[in-house]
Amino acid sequence: MYGLSHDKLPRHLAVIMDGNGRWAQERMLKRILGHQRGVETVRVIVEECSRLGIKYLTLFAFSAENWLRPKTEVKALMSLLKKYIRIETSRMIESNIRFNVIGAREELPPDVDQLVQEAIERTAGNTGMVLTLALSYGARQEIINASERIAADLASGRLAVADINEKVFSSYLFTAGMPDPDFLIRTSGEMRISNFLLWQLAYTELYFTDVNWPEFSAQELHRALHDYQSRERRFGRTSAQLQNRS
Repeated sequence: MYGLSHDKLPRHLAVIMDGNGRWAQERMLKRILGHQRGVETVRVIVEECSRLGIKYLTLFAFSAENWLRPKTEVKALMSLLKKYIRIETSRMIESNIRFNVIGAREELPPDVDQLVQEAIERTAGNTGMVLTLALSYGARQEIINASERIAADLASGRLAVADINEKVFSSYLFTAGMPDPDFLIRTSGEMRISNFLLWQLAYTELYFTDVNWPEFSAQELHRALHDYQSRERRFGRTSAQLQNRS
């Protein structure tokens, strides 16, 4: 494992879990087997992030565009999601992890959404890491929804134009109450954001790896975090300005 400085870990880590299907195809296996292996990786990474003391972990699990995949694959993914939530809720309670979901939950099958709600309620009192799954999530739609809600509040008088700023706008997003991600990891070699947390990633450090998600181990996580800790986050300032502030 890489030597990590615990006081320099990202407060909020976001992950685009890519490459399940590719991993399976490379081994001439059915795609669903790649997704099943990917669920095992989720368990490993969640446990390691919790152990390290990362406060927020957000995983891009199912995008709004994923509904366009073959119906058999979507059905299998929803079945895997239900199984994961059933099994992991008890583990999250034992590990003091709070469960959260962002996205268009109304588009989820009712039985899936019910399990999601139960897991959220059962872990609501936990004070450790916040695990967020992005389900039926699309960042552009999130921003449109936020804009519609702001417009409605303006029309009703609950909000004034002069009140609108970045902090207020953020409070209308799915991630309200959460800090923006400090670090984003994307697996499988693709170098794009794919409509994920577009507003929230404005100053996020990005990390891309060729490793497919089913093979993204705790050691690979440490490798990525070590890279993050080698970076200087300036937020528009110069290095000299940062040194003067310290």
